[in-house]
Amino acid sequence: MQRSQKRPRWLEDDGLIILLALALTVIYLPMFGYWLDGWFNKNIGIEHEYFSHAIIGFPYAAYVVWQQRRKWSKLPEQCHFSGLVLLVIGVIFYLTGVPDLAFLSFPLILTSICLCLKGIPGLKLQWFPLLLVFLGTPNPIPYLLTPFTLPLQRFITNVAGFILMQARLNVAVTDVYLEVNGQTVEVAPYCAGLKMLFTSLYVTLILLHMTDSLKSVKKTIFMLAAATFISVNANIIRNTLLALFHGLGNQTAFNSLHEGAAGDLYSALMLMCIVGINHWLDRVTAPPQPLTERSSHHE
Repeated sequence: MQRSQKRPRWLEDDGLIILLALALTVIYLPMFGYWLDGWFNKNIGIEHEYFSHAIIGFPYAAYVVWQQRRKWSKLPEQCHFSGLVLLVIGVIFYLTGVPDLAFLSFPLILTSICLCLKGIPGLKLQWFPLLLVFLGTPNPIPYLLTPFTLPLQRFITNVAGFILMQARLNVAVTDVYLEVNGQTVEVAPYCAGLKMLFTSLYVTLILLHMTDSLKSVKKTIFMLAAATFISVNANIIRNTLLALFHGLGNQTAFNSLHEGAAGDLYSALMLMCIVGINHWLDRVTAPPQPLTERSSHHE
């Protein structure tokens, strides 16, 4: 008689996901370590620092994939040809050793896995985690955008100069240069607020997904517009304070807000404002409770 050995249920349902996750972790562990060290210690390339929001997004993407594992297992197994193409491209990019191409191989290989195992339905199921990974993977886009930030730099410089003039300070504005008490500060391309804007929009997408609001076009547009408004205005205030600290000779405060703990706290407060607006909008747009439910709460 042959005794049939049953595999553990977790291995049948989730084994492949766990094995793939472990394999990718081993392959990309040096890259993840490089990113995390650079983001936390701020010793990574300045354009790659723009993607530090992945510290929030990648764990959330993994959480969403894990939550959807039952839906994933129910999808029929099918391989889409484009998945094989992306897999080959991703492997080539990884083997080149060129940092930006090796970085890009990570989301490409994740996308190829979805297409190779579950086809287009798998891609549709995992579209949001993949989007978070793509938007959180360092790439040269911030560097390519810097030549086009000049109008934003001038706008920030002029508004910051106007604010400081109201404080009766000796202020002069020349193009993207702000002079306070004889001390000049440049609103450089990387000070135009793109990093804060990218982070704000990224966190907003996560909040919309967490509250299952991405299906609402109106709320999505409103929240993305609100995040943009908050980010731009927060960056104007930040550059105003930087110019003020530099003009007053307070280099400690300048350095802390520019690249130190005060800057991190300032960014966190900005994100909390976005969270607050999202919470307020949920309360405002929530359907009214039936009278019977309200009365039961008061009893």
